[in-house]
Amino acid sequence: MKYFFDDFSKFGGRTALKDDRGREVTYECLDRWADAFKEKVETRQMAICLCENTVGSPMGYVGFLRSRTVPLLLDRKIEDGLLDNLLSVYRPMYLYYPADMAGRFEDYEPFFEDYGYVLAKALRPEPIELYPELGLLLTTSGSTGSPKLVRQSYKNIQANTESIVEYLRIDESERPITTLPMNYTYGLSIVQSHLAAGATLLMTSQSMQMKPFWDFFKNNEATSFGGVPFTYEMLKKVRFFRMKLPSLRYMTQAGGKLSPELHREFAEWANAQGKKFIVMYGQTEATARMGYLPAEYSIEKYGSMGFAIPGGRFELIDADDKVITEPDKAGELVYYGDNVTLGYAQAREDLALGDERGGCLHTGDVARFDKDGFYYIVGRLKRFLKIFGNRVNLDEADRLIRSHFENVDCASTGVDDKMVTYITDQAMIDEVRRFLAATTHLSETAFEVRYIEEIPKNEAGKVLYSRLEK
Repeated sequence: MKYFFDDFSKFGGRTALKDDRGREVTYECLDRWADAFKEKVETRQMAICLCENTVGSPMGYVGFLRSRTVPLLLDRKIEDGLLDNLLSVYRPMYLYYPADMAGRFEDYEPFFEDYGYVLAKALRPEPIELYPELGLLLTTSGSTGSPKLVRQSYKNIQANTESIVEYLRIDESERPITTLPMNYTYGLSIVQSHLAAGATLLMTSQSMQMKPFWDFFKNNEATSFGGVPFTYEMLKKVRFFRMKLPSLRYMTQAGGKLSPELHREFAEWANAQGKKFIVMYGQTEATARMGYLPAEYSIEKYGSMGFAIPGGRFELIDADDKVITEPDKAGELVYYGDNVTLGYAQAREDLALGDERGGCLHTGDVARFDKDGFYYIVGRLKRFLKIFGNRVNLDEADRLIRSHFENVDCASTGVDDKMVTYITDQAMIDEVRRFLAATTHLSETAFEVRYIEEIPKNEAGKVLYSRLEK
């Protein structure tokens, strides 16, 4: 089967990628470059790509997809210890990394460099068995140290990309600006959907809080951007509503539930300015997106994440696994679609596994739908939070704290964008907070650490979270 990343020649000399370092690449160039890249690597091998928002990063990604070499996308700023662990567990044949990281990888020999990136091969490559349809590996967003990866197929990538292009009506005239890392499923979906449509990606790592971001935005007439809830909280603080952005057409939001009040505020601003605000819902386990709220409903149905994307379907199930058919009754949200990923990998051998989900994903989110069929997320079954759009597993965080700090017991709770960790050593409060921030690569402001004399537990040793929070 031919996928969107197999041929960009139809877009000719249109600009595909442009970054704030002065690099610009046309679709013709990207197409030739990917073909040349394909000849440099062995097919059906594994690679690790260290991503940044410059043109070299998506170029290498396209090259690996076209060669059917399977990349694991990671942030170039990933902690050394976590990267070394992933290298040890998965032992990829190739590394693709920014040129300024030269000399970091002793077990890999560089053999190609272009557009600010280096391609290197393992000095002692090991044979690997990959499932024939495995196309991409991503960490669950905000990974805190586990080698657990999401396995995505080529069909997953294609199906979700086509759906996003359809419901956002993306065409060649779009010029999205990057606000999210491309190793994050939401950021990657923006890259893929716009390349598939022949649009121009404006790539920058500048913060939206800084003037250079908005200078790049205005000078290149960006038409859209995406953000997680924290993005929109921050935009309000920097007086976004006073900005003059005539080229902006629409904004998207995913990566966690936006507060209904902020949802309404941005929807009303967009409506008054003749722009669109589109709230979406997704998970890495569904390639990217599962639901969206069309802009025309953004005020009437604020707080909702809408309904399933084209080609997908939602249903709610109760505690007895029976389908809920009446409005305003909460149950677990289950999604069906071709973008449901193959399953997880936690070791190198797992990359040979096939499709373990069969197009059905139990999201772990609790939702309801109203009389018009619009869905609302109301809670979660599992113990994780979305912090600034990054998923943090509370049980995994507690495990890491216990293993790093001897004789410290702990238990974590919280709400989105604010994690609260209770520990039994008052002297360690600041150290634990710094540890959590460093491990998750998130701001210390997201973490509150409190002292408690003893973690309340039942006879079986399970934490009594209701007592803990009281």
